[in-house]
Amino acid sequence: MCGPDGSLLGFTNNRSPERVKAMLKKALADFKPSDVAPIGKGKADPNFNYEPPQGGLVVTVTALVLEGHDLSEDPDLRRFQESMGRDVLWVRKDEQDALARGEFPASLRRRLVLYTLTDFTRGEPGFWDPKEVKASEFVLQDGQMTGSAHLESATRGFKPRFRGVVEAKDGRVTRFDLVAHGEAWGYGGTTATAAPKGKFTLGIAFRLAPGSDEADKVMPQGAKAWYPDYIR
Repeated sequence: MCGPDGSLLGFTNNRSPERVKAMLKKALADFKPSDVAPIGKGKADPNFNYEPPQGGLVVTVTALVLEGHDLSEDPDLRRFQESMGRDVLWVRKDEQDALARGEFPASLRRRLVLYTLTDFTRGEPGFWDPKEVKASEFVLQDGQMTGSAHLESATRGFKPRFRGVVEAKDGRVTRFDLVAHGEAWGYGGTTATAAPKGKFTLGIAFRLAPGSDEADKVMPQGAKAWYPDYIR
């Protein structure tokens, strides 16, 4: 919580509703109105405000642990266990054009595998190193997508199979539906809290974003990690 003059009134990095409410109440009690000039829009920082590729696609990505949790009686932990992760996948214009022609470009396969095939249901995930991709195959034929992958490190792994549909009209992709479903284990990044023990079933769904939701404009988590590698 900050005042319009930039003064810090309070902060918390705790998800407890009681802690958040207590911080808000104290911040409001400490707040003193002040006259300040409006902040101008200024120039966007190109190192932070990335925009979706012009002429490309935005694909909504959701993840859910389908089986493998020993559900906790603790409501905080259970929220993590039952939560659904949300991210987006950016598709460049040349990749969009390839999909519309019935081709699945290698650059899009790389981005999808390294930056979205991970369990991001409980926090910020660790992404895959190319050396951890043991196998990856995508086949797009007559609008039908099939394939499989095997990703594995010393601490985690995922072996999904793929099924999906791509449709296009007048050179533009009008439908991109894909599901990755398979056995996973371990955790990476900040996803240790309430992580499933042993092997579990992970489902990840991809769908063309309608563009009507403000969340569709949020940059991909992988792009935040390292944009030049993400989009290349």
